[in-house]
Amino acid sequence: MRRLAAPDDAEVAGLDAWWRANNYLTIGQIYLQGNPLLREPLKNEHIKPRLLGHWGTSPGLSFIYAHVSRLIKQTGQQAIYLAGPGHGGPALVAAGYLEGTYSEVYPKVSLDEGGMLRLFRQFSSPGGIPSHVSVTTPGSIHEGGELGYALVHAFGAVMDNPDLLAIAVVGDGEAETGPLEGSWKGISFLNPAHDGAVLPILHLNGAKIAGPTVLARKDPAEVRKLLEGHGYEVLEVEGADLPGMHHRFAAVLAEAWDKIQKIQDAARGGAWDGQRPRWPLIVMRTPKGWTGPEKIDGITVTGTWRSHQVPLSGVKGNEDHLRELEKWLRSYRPEELFDATGAPVEQVRALAPDGDLRMSASPHANGGLLTRDLDMPDFRDYAIGVDKPACGRAESTRKLGELMRDIYTRNPDRFRLFCPDETNSNRLGAVFEVSDRGFMESVTDDDVKLSRNGRVMEVLSEHNCHGWLEGYNLTGRHGMFATYEAFAMVSASQTVQHGKWLQEASHLSWRAKVPSLNILLTSTAWRNDHNGFSHQGPGLIQVVLTQRGDVARVYLPPDANTLLSVADHCFRSKSYINLIVIDKQPQLQWLDMDQAIEHCKKGAGIWEWAGTDDGSSDPDIVLACAGDVVTMETVAAARILMEKLPQLKVRVVNVVNLMTLPRPKDHPHGMSETMFRELFTDHVDVVFSFHGYPGAIHQLVHGRPDADRFRVRGFIEQGTTTTPFDMTVRNRASRYHLVMDAINNAKRLPTGATDLKAWCEAQLAKHERYVVEHLEDMPEVRDWSLGDWAQH
Repeated sequence: MRRLAAPDDAEVAGLDAWWRANNYLTIGQIYLQGNPLLREPLKNEHIKPRLLGHWGTSPGLSFIYAHVSRLIKQTGQQAIYLAGPGHGGPALVAAGYLEGTYSEVYPKVSLDEGGMLRLFRQFSSPGGIPSHVSVTTPGSIHEGGELGYALVHAFGAVMDNPDLLAIAVVGDGEAETGPLEGSWKGISFLNPAHDGAVLPILHLNGAKIAGPTVLARKDPAEVRKLLEGHGYEVLEVEGADLPGMHHRFAAVLAEAWDKIQKIQDAARGGAWDGQRPRWPLIVMRTPKGWTGPEKIDGITVTGTWRSHQVPLSGVKGNEDHLRELEKWLRSYRPEELFDATGAPVEQVRALAPDGDLRMSASPHANGGLLTRDLDMPDFRDYAIGVDKPACGRAESTRKLGELMRDIYTRNPDRFRLFCPDETNSNRLGAVFEVSDRGFMESVTDDDVKLSRNGRVMEVLSEHNCHGWLEGYNLTGRHGMFATYEAFAMVSASQTVQHGKWLQEASHLSWRAKVPSLNILLTSTAWRNDHNGFSHQGPGLIQVVLTQRGDVARVYLPPDANTLLSVADHCFRSKSYINLIVIDKQPQLQWLDMDQAIEHCKKGAGIWEWAGTDDGSSDPDIVLACAGDVVTMETVAAARILMEKLPQLKVRVVNVVNLMTLPRPKDHPHGMSETMFRELFTDHVDVVFSFHGYPGAIHQLVHGRPDADRFRVRGFIEQGTTTTPFDMTVRNRASRYHLVMDAINNAKRLPTGATDLKAWCEAQLAKHERYVVEHLEDMPEVRDWSLGDWAQH
């Protein structure tokens, strides 16, 4: 077992020199636009016109970074650093700069005086870098702009990554967020035999932006009990004295490292009893704004919320503050830390590990470098036979489960399903034929498919599932997050943040593409016939549509074969958010596999068999659809028109890839002008039945020929505990509403159209009476309202 020795005086001096250099560069990024090495007295023109950034958490972040770097250099441990207090960005940027990585990926930010000045000027400036740890920061997999996700990303990063240590620094402000509160339980799912380790460091510096934090003001004994209750062995270190804090933190870090090594060695060497280990956790208490000005204008700053952002906020034009800033900067003795050219001196450079062991250069933090493509089975082997459209029903997601079962078998160390306790409910249970649920707490005889060696991840937290998959993806592995549609909104903000990460990464040549974030939504708005209104909400579609076209993809496969084709594409793709929406309940099957592949390849197509349009001329009306239940209603509406108004030319268009609707200049998947006209013409009215909110379709077809001719029926927040057909009635998207829309907007009004409208209204009235009269006989209502369209 590798050991981490206590530092001698020379090592402590090196640690302190690196830390002072980092603090100096951090303050320089916040304040300076000139005179980066203080070669002359500080003047007003050297100060940025607008002071932005966060100092308070930064010295603690860099202090930890220095000591972990020493651990890596002594032991050869592969490690990544996740800064929960994300707005400590300048400290992590400075760390990458001191390690040389920053200059390697951004050659203009060179290790000299000119490069240092560029480093300072780019911070929180237009065209520069943000104030938080972001995708532009080498060594980061964690976007620090939104608090709460550092720990879930850390746990996801080490799953199936046995040689990796994730240092997860949790700020005490971040510790108040819901996602972070729920993420401590990650150790209940981490297997030391085939996973790496997470070392959480709870950094209690006392305050957030304008007041105290809860955990910092709690009795330390209560904090210890809280964390011990989650299963951690809590190690504590506190102080501000130097060099004492260097010695004490080095000792605590060595103790934590020793405990991690013992846990892993036992699990991998056959001496493990199988019980969940008590993983170490460090609580570090230091003053907020440590080493900054203790008082400004007679008011205490260090150790209070006043140091959270820019302690000296009015420097330009204030001589006293200008001199105070210069005193503060010179307190780090920059002349000892940087040579005549502005490069870090040897004592500072010596702390950095070699090559890829530098945390800012770790390939684990640029996971595309480590990504191996999945060994995929042929999705065609899972096809459902479809001799004729709508002559059979199947649970489409069950076939996806079978596909994922075999992906697990072929890729035992780089594929996982993440699902909030709903794998079987979502009809994906075939994966349990080859893997249990992963669980490190006690297991009883009544538990099914639950063991410490399982790799199906179930925890009743969308934040955990989503965040684990993000960490898993960003370090180079593949997977899927499956959840009920309405509850995807719980983690929707994470989806947005990940999309921003992917979008920014696409502009950085040094960032390698990573496996896509694949999200499957089932138990959808239209089919929650027992859970009711609370479970009816297709909002994540709208969220993903707001993302840039180079990262966002939304698929609405109408049946099993299209789902298989879409899933195969998504699992092979890189650096996208792939949102797949399809219900889990038995549904009509429309296309055989060859038809499904062709349909998915185009993204949308005319279903000739469903309409009366022979293609010889434009139809009288176009009925379009995207989504499974609404597709059934659309085809049923076309069938009614076919039988009752055979002289009306009806075209049925199904859209499986929602992103084909925008113009090519608006989205990479946008269909050509020619194809759009072939499907929708350029003047015929379109009645579009959509799974989500109607406004989404209007947004997508903006700029298309005569976009106002699209009449969209979709979810309009009308729901209750009811049948799928009744949901379409409530939301004005039933077959009868579509028929009436078709008549109202058709190019011509055939004989009998008025009678057909009256008939549709009568059917809706009949339905309303039937539901009222049969509230206690819901199975009968369900069977009646879901009768095959072919037998209408």
